[in-house]
Amino acid sequence: MSVARLAYAAARVVMLDGYADVPHTLERPGAANEIARWIDWDTTAAQRDRLGALGFGVAEAMDTAQRFFLGWESASRLIRMTGDLRLERGFCAGAGTDHLGAVESADELVDGVAHQCAFIAEHGGVPVILPMPWLTRSGADEDAYVDVYSRIVERVDGPVIVHWLGAMFLPALEGYFPGRSFRRVMALDPAKVRGAKLSLLDARLEVELRRELLERDQILFTGDDLHFARLILGSDADTEPARAPATRRTTRFAGNEVALGDFSHALLGVLDGIARPASEALAALERGDVGAYLARMLPCEALGRHLFAPPTQHYKAGLAHLAHAAGLQTNAMLVNHEERARDPAHYARADELARACGAV
Repeated sequence: MSVARLAYAAARVVMLDGYADVPHTLERPGAANEIARWIDWDTTAAQRDRLGALGFGVAEAMDTAQRFFLGWESASRLIRMTGDLRLERGFCAGAGTDHLGAVESADELVDGVAHQCAFIAEHGGVPVILPMPWLTRSGADEDAYVDVYSRIVERVDGPVIVHWLGAMFLPALEGYFPGRSFRRVMALDPAKVRGAKLSLLDARLEVELRRELLERDQILFTGDDLHFARLILGSDADTEPARAPATRRTTRFAGNEVALGDFSHALLGVLDGIARPASEALAALERGDVGAYLARMLPCEALGRHLFAPPTQHYKAGLAHLAHAAGLQTNAMLVNHEERARDPAHYARADELARACGAV
């Protein structure tokens, strides 16, 4: 039986209560080895188990887990831990170069990403090739992007997912994938490059790109936490169809038989905060009940719009707050106390919207 929509929930790390007295801040972040001492590994694992029990795969060691602060030692521990959980829908995980420290050349970049892809695959996950800020810092042009990605693809067995993260999540990525470089990368070897995660918050562009990928049986995983309800349902991004677009065919992906059609699958940070109602909505969509799906998912989308309001990169604060409010963890802290980047009014409104959609 095929999965109508494959959904990976990007998971956070949970901090020990004692971290409240640690003076890390976004302006003066702690070193990765210092941060590792304060991760509550048991609760972090339980969070992933809960997501798996609700029918989600887990997206591990991504931006939602504050990957760019964690460092590879903690990221690799997360990957091993999640692999050991043997989740029914499996997991994917971010592959970058943070085990190297500074990257000085394209050769180091390729070697580093290929190394982490192999580690993730060894532990049972699908590598997600994270965006590489070195490319923007070095002023790489379209051909240089394609060259780097093609060399990485040559070094991996697949499947892999390509992640296009917008500058609203990480300002250092302004101008990423110049020209037609993304389209060219996705066409390199579709047997290995099985899909893409788009985190651009541009629903119309996502629909355009997923229709192109569909012709090669590649999967578009929406990372659009503002428009996900309609994008997952399918068809035009600006309308709500009375019924879901038909499945055109299926494809095998990471142990799942996945439906393909004019719709997006999901790899979303917001799913951590809306796991139960989103699970119910996706179950309704599996049954073909579009009305029930929209009744559950549209209020979740309203919460997502609030949590991901500018400055968008601080969305994790709302997710940790809601998990604490729901009794899933003993505090609402984030690495480097990113929870302080949002004000009390933001959290109060998040509580209202979370109650409205059944998230708490």
